[in-house]
Order: sequence, then C-alpha cells, then structure tokens
Amino acid sequence: MKQTDVLIIGAGPSGSIAGSILLQNGFNVTIIEKEQFPRFVIGESLIPKVMQHLDKAGLLEALDAQNFEKKYGARFFKGEKVCHFSFAEKFTDGWEWTWQMPRADFDYTIAKEVEKKGAEVLYQHAVTNVDFSTESVITSIEDKNGNTSQIASKYIIDGSGYGRVLPRLLDLSKPSDLPPRGSFFTHVEDINRPDTIDGTTITFDILDKDLWFWVIPFSNGKTSLGFVGDTRFFEGITDDNKAEKFNELIQQSEYYKARFSNLEYEFEPMSKIGYSVGVKQLFGDRYVLTGNSTEFLDPVFSSGVSFAAESSALAAELVAKTLKGENVDWQKDYSDYILRGVEVFKSYIKYWYDGSLQDLFFSDEINFEFKKQITSILAGYVWDKDNRFVNRHKTIVKTINHFQKEAQSM
Repeated sequence: MKQTDVLIIGAGPSGSIAGSILLQNGFNVTIIEKEQFPRFVIGESLIPKVMQHLDKAGLLEALDAQNFEKKYGARFFKGEKVCHFSFAEKFTDGWEWTWQMPRADFDYTIAKEVEKKGAEVLYQHAVTNVDFSTESVITSIEDKNGNTSQIASKYIIDGSGYGRVLPRLLDLSKPSDLPPRGSFFTHVEDINRPDTIDGTTITFDILDKDLWFWVIPFSNGKTSLGFVGDTRFFEGITDDNKAEKFNELIQQSEYYKARFSNLEYEFEPMSKIGYSVGVKQLFGDRYVLTGNSTEFLDPVFSSGVSFAAESSALAAELVAKTLKGENVDWQKDYSDYILRGVEVFKSYIKYWYDGSLQDLFFSDEINFEFKKQITSILAGYVWDKDNRFVNRHKTIVKTINHFQKEAQSM
C-alpha cells in the first residue's frame, strides 16, 4: 500500500496551494485529481487577497510567466449609471492587483508547479472511500480504467471544490441559507473588443435586481460571459436552444449587446442551478475541508478562489503544526476564523440581491472613506477588524442607506 504524509483531494487552487506549503514544511504530499488537466472550470476572476497566498506558496513566478490579464479593480453598470472600484484605493494594506484568466490555464500552471516541487499528482483518479478507523487514514481510489488501490496517510485535506468528496462520503453537506440561484456562461472570441482600457476591464452589468451579467476579458483575446440570478431567468433553457437563449439575454445589456451579439461561442453555453451549499463542520479526526468543499456562496464578488486560497494556506500550516506535534485548536484557529470571513461575504451577497448594496454603489453621495472600506471587502480583506464594514457587516449598508434617504428628504 502506498504511504504518504498528507493526501490532498483536488489539484485546483486549494489543493495546489496546500500541497506547496506542506512541501515547504518537509512533508510528502500526494494529490488525487479526478480530471485530467487542463480542464475547464468557472471562477475566472481573482481578488487581491489571493495573491499573498500564491506568493507564500511559491507559485507567483510561474503564474506571472503566463501573462494573464491584470485586474486592478472592477466596474459596475446599472442602466446609465457607472461605479468603479480601484484596488489601489482600498482601506486595508495589501495587494492592489490580481489576475483575470482562463481557469484551465491557471489551475494547470499551479498544479504542474507543485509537481515540480515534489508532489505526486494522480490525475483521473477518483476517491471512492475513506476509512478513519485505523492508525493511518486509508483512502480508496479508482483510476479511469476501473483499477482500484489504497493510500495510507496521516492526514487528509479535501480541496475537491464542487466535487465535495468528504462532505459526500461523510454526510457533511447541509443546505445554504442563501436562496437558490442559477448561472449561465460561455466564452467568446472577443473580435469587437475596443483597443482601450474599456476592452479589458472586468465589468458587472446589472440587468435586473435579481439578474446580472459578467464580462471578464482575457489576455488571449477571448472573453468570459455569464449571467447570474434568480432561477426564473433560466427557465426554458434546453439542449437545443442554449445559444439562442444566451443571445436573448445579451440583448438585455444596452452597453454590451453590440459587442457580443451573435458571436460564435467557444463552447455551448453551460448552466448551473442552485449552486450555493454549506457544510456541518469544517474539520474532524485527521481531516480538514478547504475551498468550495466547505461552502460555496455566489460568484458575484469572485470570492471562490479567495476562500480556496485563504482556507488551504491556513489548513496546510495547521496540518504541518499538528504533524510536528504542536498544539492546534482547530475550532478557534481554523473553523471560527474561516467562518468569520464567510459570514462577512454572505452579508454583502444578501445586500447585493436585496438591492441595498446596489443603492449604495450608485449613490451620488457615497462617502469616499466608505468606498475605500467597501473596496477592501471586494478585494477579499474580510478579516480586517479595523474595517467598520467588516465589524458591522450585518447592518451597516442598510443603516447608511437609511440615513442618506433621510438626509435627502430634509
């Protein structure tokens, strides 16, 4: 039976960051990946907080060589109104830029880099069972040809993302308290892209309080397009009319319909319905969940890879301490910490869909200091206790809107 110090499920950002940090700490690492890389996955816009963890994991140099499109902020449209957030004008110190890129290329780059650093990555292998009843954790795997084997490890990190391997095997999943929503997305060859900053700026076009359109330009000339909103907007989509329905939605964007109407899609538009999900616990006996294996919220603020990076870097450090015999309070040091950030982002997702955050974004009187603090949220710094928009996340947006309306009525 194969032996390894730490078995990681998933070779995406969560698994690769964790693997690299564990290698830096002198441990053997084996990564089990169900797919063959490169492979398509959604989540193509990062936020600056990710960069410090990529740096810590020693992955920045390889990524920088890919010449991905740099992201310095984000733009929001609502009718004729425009709101722009620059990461250079944020409240919290930290990175002021990040990348927007095809995730297939991003994930492949970091997975190959972690292999170079010494991790063994077993592609096209699926985890079928995990046994915690023995001294070592015994994980059963199956390759693409149906051949089975087992791996003994001291610890397991589940970074399987949407696959949610341990939540499924250990019955850890629970419903999210966010309403069900859907997404509908594809890539296009952006032949009408303007040769200006407008052509490469990531933009969110609000078509309805419950429907928004993402535009994420890549440095390779392609652009990711997607719609997110209430599930009613995606009713009636079938295998035979996906391209037609996608083009119909594009017509709702006054700003972008001329640029993207009737272009040939790189792949047939894909949809995900009811994607938000939670878990009962983030850790247990010799295992820890990271990234989307813990809780996937919503794509509106590009928080997916940010939580993958934050949770996997922290989990890897705590696993290393545990295996070195140091005392770790997993509830306090991991679960409570990660869930604090989840709750902050969750508040702003709720504000977004009830319209109150949109009202604040497009207010003519938004306070500059408030905007800097909101920009820190959008940049991923949701653990900064000096930021009032972090500490008072459950009430602050509606409170500000209330006082602004009262002031306008006087």
